[in-house]
Amino acid sequence: MSRAFRLAGLLRLRSIAEEQAAATLAASTRTRDAAAARSRATEAALGGAQFGVDMSSLNMQAVVASRLALSGLLVDHRAQVLQAQDEVDVADAAWAAARTRTRTLEKLQDKHEAAARVEEQRAEQVVLDEIAGRRAGVRTPATAGAGEGDR
Repeated sequence: MSRAFRLAGLLRLRSIAEEQAAATLAASTRTRDAAAARSRATEAALGGAQFGVDMSSLNMQAVVASRLALSGLLVDHRAQVLQAQDEVDVADAAWAAARTRTRTLEKLQDKHEAAARVEEQRAEQVVLDEIAGRRAGVRTPATAGAGEGDR
């Protein structure tokens, strides 16, 4: 007999929006982590491109060219990591805002359910009191005679 939570539809929509924001945050985090991994790999490759002791001039030119290319690539990868981190920050803020909106409605729903339980318990107590009152007012013949002889 309790009333339905009138904002249940809105709560469902906000929950869906929160789930979508969480999925966006997860995707952004994966993108950032992949960019960071590429950056680390490029950095390791750059560190591995070293000059040897007995290198020919051709090998030395190849190492220089390789290091230049890897340096440029490393700059690009680091920029991608920064951009991806910005996207993670935006997605995190969006998820936090969505979670706050959902949590606010969840708290309202909890209060509504608590009030409905109190209302149901109160109604049940009224019924129980009424039943107890009827039984006290209706005496059976055996109890009516026993009570009168004691006076």
